[in-house]
Amino acid sequence: MRFSTRGRYGVQIMVDLAQHTAEGPISLKSVADRQKLSENYLEQLVPELRRAGLVKSIRGPQGGYILAKKPEDINIGDVIRVLEGPIAPVECDKQAEKNCCEKTKFCVNREVWVRVRDSINDVVNSITLADLLQDNNKNELINGG
Repeated sequence: MRFSTRGRYGVQIMVDLAQHTAEGPISLKSVADRQKLSENYLEQLVPELRRAGLVKSIRGPQGGYILAKKPEDINIGDVIRVLEGPIAPVECDKQAEKNCCEKTKFCVNREVWVRVRDSINDVVNSITLADLLQDNNKNELINGG
């Protein structure tokens, strides 16, 4: 299972906004420059994050984006699902339902994929932006930054 650039860049945007929250609204150009990402691509992702209530846009000359919630209230799973859709290792549209396809009654693999899906969701739901900031701060201390 691989996450696309949408999910990975979305997490990078959110972490960057969390790291620079004290600076007020942050322009996407600033995020793009710091993270070495395409500003045009970020412009496609941020409206989805805004509609999902994860970021707020501030208009005007000093405008930009800010987190809509505290970093400890935003988990990575939320960001990924907004940009990637449901996290699932197989192409079963309704994995949560017992009868997701015509093979459900005799599918010996279904339980494996349900467990994989649930494990991935448990992990990404357990990591908040605040956790990532804390980990980053520890790494900076260790590396002398």
